[in-house]
Amino acid sequence: MRKNTVIGFIGLLFCLCIQAQGTSTSVNSTVNDVDWARAEKFSSDALEQYIKGKRPYPNWIEGSSYFYYNVKEDNGVSYYLVNAKNGKKRNMIKDNLQFVQQYARITGDTLDARNIQLYGYRFKKNDFNRFYLDKKGKSMVYDMRTGILTQIKAENKKKERPVLKPSYHSSDSLFTMLGCGYDLYIRNNRTGIIHRLTKDGKEDASYTYRCSKDTIESNTKGFWLGHRYVCLMQDMSEVKEISLINSLARQRPTTNTFKMPMPGDAGVRQYRMFWYDADHEQGKMLPIEKYPDQVVTLDYFRSPEALFFTRRSRKGDKIDLCRINVTDGTVTELISEECAPHINLTLSGYRIIEKGKYFIWWSERTGKGNYYLYNSDGRLLNRITHGDNLVAGSIVHIDTLRRNIIFAGYGNEPDTNPYYTFYYKADFDGKKQTLLTPGNGKHELTLSDDQRYAIDTYSRMDLAPVMNVLSIDRPTQYFKVNRMDDSLLRKAGWQPPLLLKLKAADGKTDLYGLMYLPSQLDKNKKYPIISNVYPGPQDDQIPQSFTLDDNGNQSLAELGFIVINVAPRGSSPLRGHDFYNFGYGNLRDYPLADDKSVIEQLAKKYPFIDLNRVGIYGHSGGAFQTVAAILTYPDFYKVAVAASGNHDNNIYIQWWGEAFHGLTEKTDPKTGKTVFSTKIPTNMELAKNLKGHLMLITGDVDKNVPPSSTYRLADALIKANKRFDMFILPGKDHGVMCPYYQNLIRYYFVENLIQPVKQHIDIINHN
Repeated sequence: MRKNTVIGFIGLLFCLCIQAQGTSTSVNSTVNDVDWARAEKFSSDALEQYIKGKRPYPNWIEGSSYFYYNVKEDNGVSYYLVNAKNGKKRNMIKDNLQFVQQYARITGDTLDARNIQLYGYRFKKNDFNRFYLDKKGKSMVYDMRTGILTQIKAENKKKERPVLKPSYHSSDSLFTMLGCGYDLYIRNNRTGIIHRLTKDGKEDASYTYRCSKDTIESNTKGFWLGHRYVCLMQDMSEVKEISLINSLARQRPTTNTFKMPMPGDAGVRQYRMFWYDADHEQGKMLPIEKYPDQVVTLDYFRSPEALFFTRRSRKGDKIDLCRINVTDGTVTELISEECAPHINLTLSGYRIIEKGKYFIWWSERTGKGNYYLYNSDGRLLNRITHGDNLVAGSIVHIDTLRRNIIFAGYGNEPDTNPYYTFYYKADFDGKKQTLLTPGNGKHELTLSDDQRYAIDTYSRMDLAPVMNVLSIDRPTQYFKVNRMDDSLLRKAGWQPPLLLKLKAADGKTDLYGLMYLPSQLDKNKKYPIISNVYPGPQDDQIPQSFTLDDNGNQSLAELGFIVINVAPRGSSPLRGHDFYNFGYGNLRDYPLADDKSVIEQLAKKYPFIDLNRVGIYGHSGGAFQTVAAILTYPDFYKVAVAASGNHDNNIYIQWWGEAFHGLTEKTDPKTGKTVFSTKIPTNMELAKNLKGHLMLITGDVDKNVPPSSTYRLADALIKANKRFDMFILPGKDHGVMCPYYQNLIRYYFVENLIQPVKQHIDIINHN
């Protein structure tokens, strides 16, 4: 056997490949045929033609209970007006052909009667028998009862632009905050006198947007509240830099150098809050410090009396809500929450009610996320949301008059996928909670202007979108408005993936996911199985609503594979504290056993799955998991493709590694300062275990997961004398998805699982 090493450019793509020559051997002679045309036929781009224009996107009419939408039907595009009070809809255009003929006479322009495209039409004065539009310099009104389109006198439209007071002037313009260098200067506009306020500004720790030689009005980062000025300054001066090379820059390559704190770094972002009283010419740093290396977030709420901010510990296990008395600059801690090992970074939050009279606070104190009501002093009044299995998500509306909230929720409806979004209404006092959106699927809610009605659209991966309209006060009174027509899609041969519910490796925890099958599946044959993975924990990235060929998995299956995508334990913030934190302290390995177990369960249930031919692939964190899997279970996974992977989380984003793996916190006995450290296991430590085929992919200008992780993994594999394939995508950042990338994945699995080439994995001396 001869060994060739090929290094070359393919178009703009630099490819470092180590290939072997040998005879093609079929693992299963009955699964040798690969239909590339069929794979392309079932790609999302190819399938889109069958549903284009068939999914409605409704729009509420301002100040009314009506909304409109357009949708492509068998006889062409139809426009509908819907009354949310009774669910009745009417066709806005009485006769399409007559409409386009009238339109042509008025405008001199032509429209396709079967594909009328109207934009910018409007209704006036709650008259829902007519709509108005302006096209080609003509103003028109269409009477939906008579079907008559009439030209009318053009309106004199005066665009009133809001007058925005610059943030550097006080509201009465008596004072102006100026920036010079990195510091703040104040000008008394009555006297014209300017004096300096701060002296600690410096590069990467500045009160100004840019370093200037002169005092400039528009160069300050803070804002005025009455005669008080507040500026939250972020100090990045001790954060170390990282550099990337853009090899495709014109004329010559360039470097992109930026600040990037990493897990365990001593130099991380710091926060300081400067406050100034212009009346008494007094300024000071506000006492916001509590936790070493804390994260401070100032709320967008603004009033001359109060500001609010949160401070979170570096470990992410403690968070406080604090109030700033704008008048005198005093800081009061209102709510303090502690949650080990860390709070839910995705869902945690709060809302300020009635200018700070009340607060709605999210907490996982029961093991599931819920909302709680506090008064202005930070005293707990009651729990708002309820349900043994409910995880409360984002708040979409707060009604302070009726004293209730509308919020997203997960896991509360029996016999449904806990990842599906439902919407509920709950009273402030916690005594009543009502489901607004029945229907087994993931829901999207759009409220009318007065929040009395809502459009509820829900779907699943195997259910085309269904659109209902409902009354918020009487949610059981809802009306079906539309269901997307997917008949052409199904006639074209499309089939939805199978919805999976399986057990985790512990044999207890329910896991959910998808399985994509070839549309011409022959159950008498054996098919390789490929697992598309992403471990979270902040998001599992498995589609729950109707989606065509997500991530190219259906088109990949059409090549002769079974493709699955199942969320492991620890992959999502939507299933409660214990599930979310399953991987804490075990960031590299926590999802691996579940993925292997799921594949084994499916092989027992479906005999057409070939356990001797198992592949795995993923992007970003999914690439990290992919490599860890093939190196942890080298006799189980035979082929792997890993793109843009954070294979060494010690050189990845600080907050991600520290929150999800953990930190050691110690006090230096000499300095008394708190010292943080962490050591996250890496894929490099497992490099010697490689037995199968592995392809690494990375963009060379990726600022999210810098290519250093992939390079270091490649170095470890080389030192372990392992063969692997590696592609560098020039000019690509973290978003590597493109047809070339997608086809790389397809070819790699076909050539190594369906039509494999025999080759050595270990680099050995052939003399």
